[in-house]
Amino acid sequence: MAMMGPAAESPDAYIAALSGWQRTCAETMRAAIMAAAPFDETIKWTNLVFMANGPCILIRAEEHRVLLGFWRGKRLREIEPRIKASGKYELGNLVLAEGDVVTTEAVATLAAEAFRLNAELGNPAARS
Repeated sequence: MAMMGPAAESPDAYIAALSGWQRTCAETMRAAIMAAAPFDETIKWTNLVFMANGPCILIRAEEHRVLLGFWRGKRLREIEPRIKASGKYELGNLVLAEGDVVTTEAVATLAAEAFRLNAELGNPAARS
C-alpha cells in the first residue's frame, strides 16, 4: 500500500486485502458505521466509501495510517476535534496511526451525524 488503499472490487475484498492494525482498525470502523445508519457501501477512488444521498464517509488504509474521511467533516469537528479540514469544500479527515484510538461509539456518533447531514442538506458532491 502506498498513498491509496488496496485495489479491491468490493468492500469485503478491501478489508480482506488489509493486514495488521490497519485491518483491525478498518473492520472496527466499518462495523460501527454500518450499525449507525443504513449506508450503501461501495469502492470508489480506491477507498471504501459509505453512500447516503451521495458520498458520506470513506475509509482509506495507507501504509502508515488509516483515514476516516467525511464529506461534511468540517461540520463534525465539535464531535471529534481531531478531524482536520481538507480541501475547499466541507471535507474533513480523522487520521489514525498505529496506536491511535477512536472508540466505536465515537465512530457511530460521527456516522449517524454524517448520515443526518446528507439527508438534511443533500448530496455533498452535487455542486450548484
